[in-house]
Amino acid sequence: MSLQLHGIHHVTAVSANIKKNYQFYTQIMGLRLVKRSVNQDDVSAYHLFYSGDARGIPGNDLTFFDWDIPKEQRGSNSITRIGLRVPTLEALKFWRNWLVEHRITSNTIQEIDNRPTLLFNDIEGQRFALIVDESESNQHVAWEKSPIPAAYQIRGQGPIWLSVQHMRYLDAILSQVLHMRQVRQYTQKENLQTFVYEMGPGGPAAELHVQEEPHLPPSQLGAGAVHHVAFRTPNEEEYQQWIEKIRSLRIPNSGPVDRFWFRSLYFREPNGILFEIATDDPGFAIDENPETLGEKVVLPPFLEPKRAEILANLKPID
Repeated sequence: MSLQLHGIHHVTAVSANIKKNYQFYTQIMGLRLVKRSVNQDDVSAYHLFYSGDARGIPGNDLTFFDWDIPKEQRGSNSITRIGLRVPTLEALKFWRNWLVEHRITSNTIQEIDNRPTLLFNDIEGQRFALIVDESESNQHVAWEKSPIPAAYQIRGQGPIWLSVQHMRYLDAILSQVLHMRQVRQYTQKENLQTFVYEMGPGGPAAELHVQEEPHLPPSQLGAGAVHHVAFRTPNEEEYQQWIEKIRSLRIPNSGPVDRFWFRSLYFREPNGILFEIATDDPGFAIDENPETLGEKVVLPPFLEPKRAEILANLKPID
């Protein structure tokens, strides 16, 4: 059996107002802040990790870099929408009413790829899709302090939507390098075809939905944009195999990167979208009590000697 990725590990996006971001994702979206840290390559900026699961396990994390930059200029060669899973149609109806109550603009519930779906944007224009997925509802560990009732809480990452100018280039990476499977197509707006790729076990937590839009200009990164998507590999052994594979194909890459809570490998597919392969281990509880995750700024060991200087430059978010 070929080397396989196991699903979406996390998605990282950009916020230009990190205090309002923190308020929105904890108070409106009901997510738990499971890791309060900094961008390890730019320590002047927060890196906040939110999770729909109280444990903050891989497959649930939505993370944000805190960069004071203009809004994204939308276009192709980008990640265009983040999917999040809810357990039932009743939960999706709750979310529709909840967002209206909190003056968050959303569409009506519709069928996309034969799944009940609710499209909406966050306060900075970040695009989301809430979808119904009943398959893993019994594995969710609810966050008891969430304003969202446990039965309706977000269950983790869903499909990730991408737009590219050159489908064949991306297909070569997804199919031949990352061993994803193109399993179906569906038509959405203006007869635009969407190609669905799945990895590992498949299902909405392990899917990419790709649209080819050569007529659009390339996007430009900004607030409200997605920075990268990370895919799950379970352990150090398989992580090393991915490094060897990417290197053997001479794909430009970051080389091994130790993020302390997981290990990473970064590279761009030919259209320019940034991918990451990240390990499930060791996880966020390696340096914090699971009961108090995210309550204070935590730094990887190599940044601890600069703690006072780093904290002095961070904005308060509570």
